[in-house]
Amino acid sequence: MAGKLSFKEGGSIYKPPLFCGLNYKYWEARMKIFVESIDQGIWDSIENGPYFPKLKKNGSLIAKHRFQWTNDECKMARLDFTTQNIIASALDTNEFFRISKCKTAKDMWDTLKAAHGNNEQKEAMSKSQARRKRR
Repeated sequence: MAGKLSFKEGGSIYKPPLFCGLNYKYWEARMKIFVESIDQGIWDSIENGPYFPKLKKNGSLIAKHRFQWTNDECKMARLDFTTQNIIASALDTNEFFRISKCKTAKDMWDTLKAAHGNNEQKEAMSKSQARRKRR
């Protein structure tokens, strides 16, 4: 009989990967893949912020009133709420409260990145410095 193999459960195509404050870069990459698999517009709302329909008036762009939005514009504007729900669903309690006052998905993402993105770079640098010292 072959040696016992142990496999952990893999990710789900229905639930976003859970982030509990550790291994941010891994979670970030997994989330990008997850949201893009649902709709490219979701990733766009993370990178660029929410969509607000505008119209041209006197040579400048102004925000349209909601009652003027087309069905496609409504769908695009709703993507930010969908994105916020996906991000919130991917966080443990502590991380959720970190972003709970954010108004847009981009704000949520940027808040998490500011809190964790640089920390892992610092950790990696300190680990590499420790390895050099041991040599």
